[in-house]
Amino acid sequence: MAEILVNPQSAPLDQEVEVVVAGLKPGQEITVQLSTGERASHAVFEADDRGVVDLTRHAPQDGSYTGVDPMGLFWSLERTGGKASQPVLSVEGVGDRVLERHSTPQGVERLEVREDGLVGTLFAPEDDGGELPGVIVLAGSEGGLHETDAALLAAHGFVTFALGYFGLKGLPDHLTDIPLEYFGKAIAYLGERAGAIGVTGGSRGGELALLIAATFPQVKAVVSVVGSGVVTQGIGPGANLLQKLSYETASWTLKGQPLPYLPYDVGDELRARIVNDEPVPLKLAFSTEDGIPEDTEIPVERINGGVLLISSGHDDSWPSTELSDVAMRRLKDHEHPFPHEHVVYPEAGHLIAGPPHRPATDVTYPGPGVTFSGGGVPKATAHARADAWKRTVEFLREQLGS
Repeated sequence: MAEILVNPQSAPLDQEVEVVVAGLKPGQEITVQLSTGERASHAVFEADDRGVVDLTRHAPQDGSYTGVDPMGLFWSLERTGGKASQPVLSVEGVGDRVLERHSTPQGVERLEVREDGLVGTLFAPEDDGGELPGVIVLAGSEGGLHETDAALLAAHGFVTFALGYFGLKGLPDHLTDIPLEYFGKAIAYLGERAGAIGVTGGSRGGELALLIAATFPQVKAVVSVVGSGVVTQGIGPGANLLQKLSYETASWTLKGQPLPYLPYDVGDELRARIVNDEPVPLKLAFSTEDGIPEDTEIPVERINGGVLLISSGHDDSWPSTELSDVAMRRLKDHEHPFPHEHVVYPEAGHLIAGPPHRPATDVTYPGPGVTFSGGGVPKATAHARADAWKRTVEFLREQLGS
C-alpha cells in the first residue's frame, strides 16, 4: 500500500524535511503537491524500480521546480489568492500529511523588551545550563522586528535580540537620524544576559550591522547580508517613493552629529519606471560612477572581530556586491586580524536574508506607491538564502564560541 513518509513532520522553518512516497508500482507517475492555502506548488515524478519516489534523490519530470531539490516544493510555492493555513503535502490516490513548520522552535523562550528606550524581543533556549553568546538581529528598510529570524537563530544556541530601531511605537517613524548610541544600550542590555556579542542584519540592516560593529568594540562578530560598507541616505517621510528619496536626511547620528552619507541619485530612468508604473529596480538610485566619497565609507577595519559579507550578483534593490566590496577592500588594506570574507551569489536577487525554505518566487514586492524589483532567479535566490543562513549560523558559532 502506497504511503507518504515525511521526516520530520514537525520542524522549525529553517530545517529541511525528507519526503518519500513508497509502495508505488515501478514506473508509476504521481504528482506531489504542497499547499499552504495562500500558496501552492507541485512536482511530477516517476517511481523508481523499487516503487519509490524520493525527493532527496529524484528530480521531477515536470512541475514548479527542476532538478534534485529536497526543498524545491517549499521555495517554489506560488501565490493562489487563498487564505493561509497549515502546510499540507498530498499525492492523489495515496493520501496527505499535515506539516508543522515552526517560526518559533520548540524549546525557545520569548520575552518582549520595552525598557530604557529599547524596543525588541529576546529569544533564548529554555533551561540552558551555561552562558550562551548573544546576537542582535536587525531588520532592514522596512523597519519593525525580525522576530522569526531571531527565534530560529536562538534554537542554534544563541541568546538573540530582535531589535527595532524605527517604525514601531516608541521609536522614530522613519529611517532618519537614528542615534548609534541606541545600539550601544542594546549591546549593554544583551551583554548582561549573554556572553560574546555578535550582530547580523540584512539590506539596510546589513549596513547598520557593520556600522554598529565598527563603533562598539564589544561586538566580536558581524554578518552583513546584502548590506553595504557605505553609509547611505536616510528614508524620510512622503506619500510616494520620489518624495521619500527627495527628502535629504542622514540615516544615522553619533554624538548628535549626522554621519556623512552617499546621496540618492534620482535619474531619468528611475523616474520613467515610476511614472510608467513598471517594476522599479531601486539600485538605480545608487550612483557610484563618480566614485564613493571616502567619508561615507564605514571604517570596518575598527571592528573587533570577524566579518562575514554576503551579497547577490543580481540584486535589483541596491548594488550590494559593489557596496560590500568597499568593506572588503578596507579590511584587506588594513590587514584586518580577524576572519573576513565576502561571499557572492551571482544569480541570486535581493531577498536572500533570513531563514531558508520560504517561497522565493516573488521577484517583485510592494513599495511606497510602486512595485520594487528584487532581481535574481528564484531557484538561485532560494539556494543562496539557504547557504547564507547556514554560513551565518556557522560563522557566529565559530566567532562567538557557541
